[in-house]
Amino acid sequence: MLRGIASWYGGMFNGRKTASGERFDMNAMTACHPTLPFGSLVRVVNLDNRKSVVVRITDRGYLLDGRVIDLSWGAAQKIKMTKDGIVPVQLEVISMGKTPAVK
Repeated sequence: MLRGIASWYGGMFNGRKTASGERFDMNAMTACHPTLPFGSLVRVVNLDNRKSVVVRITDRGYLLDGRVIDLSWGAAQKIKMTKDGIVPVQLEVISMGKTPAVK
């Protein structure tokens, strides 16, 4: 299990293509991770309130130091972190995806 900081994204990215080639839906249970294969399922636990959500990795991107995942707005809502913007989390990989990045 990995611990670190989660952030979230939505709004201006909604409808744009992700690194996996999918269109970003800010209400879907998805996330951006720097290394996990696309399609991986990850349980994200907000360590401040113990709420959790399972997300599918659909995007890549640079994450600021200490951040381990960037959640969609919908996933962030599920763990009650949209107001704070960033929260400490624990990640548990449920299943590894096999989808490579789109060039």
